[in-house]
Amino acid sequence: MIEMKDLIAKSMRDFKEGSIVKGRILELRHREVLVDIGYKSEGVISASEFDDIDDLQVGDEVEVLLCRLENDDGMVILSKEKAAYKQNWEKIVKVFQGDGLIKGKVKAVVKGGLTVNIGVEAFLPGSQIDIVPPRDLQQFVGNTYDFKIVKINDDRKNVVLSRREIIEQERAEKRQRFLDTIKIGGTVKGTVKNLTDFGAFIDLDGMDGLLHITDMTWGRLGHPSELLKVGQELEVVVLDINKEKERVSLGLKQTQKNPWDQTENRFPVGAKVKGKVTNLVPYGAFVEIEEGVEGLIHVSELSWTKRIARPSDVLAVGQEVEAVVLGVNKEEQKISLGVRQLEPNPWDEIEHRYQIGKQVKGIVRNMTAYGAFVELEEGIDGMIHVSDMSWTRKINHPSELLKKGDEMEAVVIDIDKQNQRISLGIKQLEGDPWKDIDQKYKIGDLVKGKVSKIATFGAFIALEGDIDGLVHISQISESHVSKVKDVLKPGQEIEARVIKVDKTERRIGLSMKAANYSEEEIKREAAAFDTLKPGEDMVGLEQAFAAAAEEYRPGDRRK
Repeated sequence: MIEMKDLIAKSMRDFKEGSIVKGRILELRHREVLVDIGYKSEGVISASEFDDIDDLQVGDEVEVLLCRLENDDGMVILSKEKAAYKQNWEKIVKVFQGDGLIKGKVKAVVKGGLTVNIGVEAFLPGSQIDIVPPRDLQQFVGNTYDFKIVKINDDRKNVVLSRREIIEQERAEKRQRFLDTIKIGGTVKGTVKNLTDFGAFIDLDGMDGLLHITDMTWGRLGHPSELLKVGQELEVVVLDINKEKERVSLGLKQTQKNPWDQTENRFPVGAKVKGKVTNLVPYGAFVEIEEGVEGLIHVSELSWTKRIARPSDVLAVGQEVEAVVLGVNKEEQKISLGVRQLEPNPWDEIEHRYQIGKQVKGIVRNMTAYGAFVELEEGIDGMIHVSDMSWTRKINHPSELLKKGDEMEAVVIDIDKQNQRISLGIKQLEGDPWKDIDQKYKIGDLVKGKVSKIATFGAFIALEGDIDGLVHISQISESHVSKVKDVLKPGQEIEARVIKVDKTERRIGLSMKAANYSEEEIKREAAAFDTLKPGEDMVGLEQAFAAAAEEYRPGDRRK
């Protein structure tokens, strides 16, 4: 009897709430399972705690957590789940204290990440799911992965996991193995991971390599997306390795033959080629004449005669064109092309079409301070210098005689083939009036004219035949004249004697005060006029015009 009491006492000491005990299934009910743990009464476990309740049989042994020894009905409250949780928690703590690696199954998406079953419920933050946080977390639900336990709170029974750390560790190991085995010039396989404006990052099974846009193709490429797409598999060549910074430079075009090899032989200077316009820029057009080989047609090589401001005015991207090879630079991978060379240069035989002395017609296209440009035919201009516009008048600007759009005649006076210039003249359409000036005007002749221009040193008088004569300030009046404008006005008619005729200098000297002089007095004035220094007293017509300080013309509003 004493032994039985001792056994009962020992048994009672073994059953402590919160401990894990073994029991046998006595009965399988609809919502609960009756379990005998050797206590004075049976224990009850909810049927929902068994994942495989259909596989259970009476007599099966189970480990359970003793929650309460007796409830209000005198029943023992047991939990299979809590027993498993406690056992798993102890295992998880040991794993955390070790390498921290554990397998788990993703249960659901929650705010900020995922819940994972690792024996207990754990939390996987969104930032720790992968190296690049995924947008769709639902894709992970139901899948089993390796995780690392990064944090445990024993009081709250919280566990935080990371899958990213495992991936990073695996990638680091793969990178190191990759760097230890690859060599410059070797060929490797990879997958396009990301595209940027300057190139593409290639995943080399854990190691990222950069494929620069200039190493993608021998031809022209505006953006990597024109050739590659994310997820595409490639075979590339290792161009450079920096083990310290873990950087690898890759090349795709190097897996193909360089199309620039033997370009001098395949595209000799002078050869005609066909190609497609790939790009238009302000200075020219790029033409692909072979896959990976482009030539440049400079805007100046598009036409011999047409004034082409932009290549886009005559060409379009994708257009098929024919051109002539002008030059090849294999080292810089440049080929110069020309379109105008397909036709004869009209300037080569320009002297046969526009002989010197020939009278031609054209339209005033443009004017500058020194002359007017006249279009003789499309792309062929001649230039009339202001000095070739009049025999007798000094033309300060071509607009005094011409206006843009005027149709006019001129004479070819010079041709410069090398610089592609034709010089024209208007005054050459008529004879030079100064050639016979001494026959028309003689010393002593009384002439009439109008004041055309006033200067500080005298006045210019417009005579018959569109010829100007000069009345020096000393020849205006017998009285002293301080200022020419006090005595003469533009447009005023005057009479004067011719006291000087100089064909070489193209000047006629006049004297108003000698209008009523005798022949002897006129000779004296002429002699006095000759003593005036051209540079000082402005007697020469050319010098007079050039150095006029005060100038009045009919219609001027200046006073």
